[in-house]
Amino acid sequence: MVALTYLPVVLSGAHLEVHGREHVPPPGTPLVIASNHRSNLDPFLVARALPPGRFVQFMAKKELFVSVIGWIISTGGSFPVERSGNDLGAVRMAVRILKNNGTVGIFPQGTRGGPAMQGGVALIAAKARAPILPAGICREGRRWIVRFGPPIEAQGGIKGVTHELGERLVQLARPVGERI
Repeated sequence: MVALTYLPVVLSGAHLEVHGREHVPPPGTPLVIASNHRSNLDPFLVARALPPGRFVQFMAKKELFVSVIGWIISTGGSFPVERSGNDLGAVRMAVRILKNNGTVGIFPQGTRGGPAMQGGVALIAAKARAPILPAGICREGRRWIVRFGPPIEAQGGIKGVTHELGERLVQLARPVGERI
């Protein structure tokens, strides 16, 4: 399924470059992947950038779960979240996936280009005792670049972890030529 959803990137003449794969923990361990959010392709880019054996299930806005698009993302393992409030059902689903040693993908900005980091990533990671893998996405010409950083432990309070994650994502999403 990931190969098929990567098709629009290939057809556009773009390609994916991945940095920091060594920071991705091995499959079979719980992991929250938190990425900045630039485009509709972000979930597919992050999923494609992961090493083989790591299957990610994204938390996605409930409005996407309609018709063919809803079927495609549900088949890919994504699950809906109501963004207008605290969606306890989505939090429980994410924690359940993590407790079963799965991988959950979340865009902590809440929307493409969102200005503020939401604390849900830190809350979910803390409840499931799972590390957070920060992933920065940027585009340079025809290259999409996904850069993974070292995992963050969800310790020290939701605000502190969210702040640290936000700083890391800003660094990781910088163009490759810029210093991290």
